[in-house]
Amino acid sequence: MQKITLRASVILSLIVAVIFSLAGCGAEKSAQQTQMVEINISAAVSLKDALAEIQQNYQTKNPNIKLIYNLGASGSLQKQIEQGAPTDIFISAAPKQMDELEAKDLINKATRKNLVENKLVVVVPKESKLIITKYEDLTQDAVQKIALGETATVPAGQYAQQVLQKLGLWDKLKDRVVFAKDVRTVLTYTETGNVEAGIVYKTDAASSDKVKIVATAPEGSHQPIVYPIAVTSGSKQAKAAEAFVEYLFSAESRAVFEKYGFVMNK
Repeated sequence: MQKITLRASVILSLIVAVIFSLAGCGAEKSAQQTQMVEINISAAVSLKDALAEIQQNYQTKNPNIKLIYNLGASGSLQKQIEQGAPTDIFISAAPKQMDELEAKDLINKATRKNLVENKLVVVVPKESKLIITKYEDLTQDAVQKIALGETATVPAGQYAQQVLQKLGLWDKLKDRVVFAKDVRTVLTYTETGNVEAGIVYKTDAASSDKVKIVATAPEGSHQPIVYPIAVTSGSKQAKAAEAFVEYLFSAESRAVFEKYGFVMNK
């Protein structure tokens, strides 16, 4: 009788051990499912406002995802990726930077798409009395300083240079140019009146109540302003990154991009 009781006790102990073991596995699996996933996104600074709103929308729906933005000039971001900076997604303000990363196998080519488009405009301080209606008007004597993004690293600066060269204005204006580290700095220089005019994206101009748009670059005067996006080949969160890229093309994200003046790529 004692042997039977002992045997029953051993069996019961084994059953309890198995139950606790299964419960432990379940808890571990649940913890893994709710573990925070960080996605590092290097993006052109001109996307700042739209991406901030999209971040809030996405993280509300996906509480286990944390989006970390690294915003700056596309050329500078490209260099950071080349030097090994942790990046899961790259959004450039021009194809050039993405092309160069692709040539070095630093992006997953299969994930590359064109996300949005933009326009290039001339802005002046809100209270400016200058009469400017086209790019050619920048040659007037009253325009002493014109802010542009650095043409070596800032796509907006590269597009601006293309326009001025196409219109035969570059040689006349290059001595008046004040270069800035990115397009948002061009906007700041113009807002504060440190320059008489600046050349920025239409979306940047729309984000400020301290400047006004006075001219838009003529069609065909510069390469199309396209923002390509891709998951990097070195991403440690490739699946999560691809899911976020897919979300950026959703109707909800489209509404946000269009709200800030971007044209969603067809």
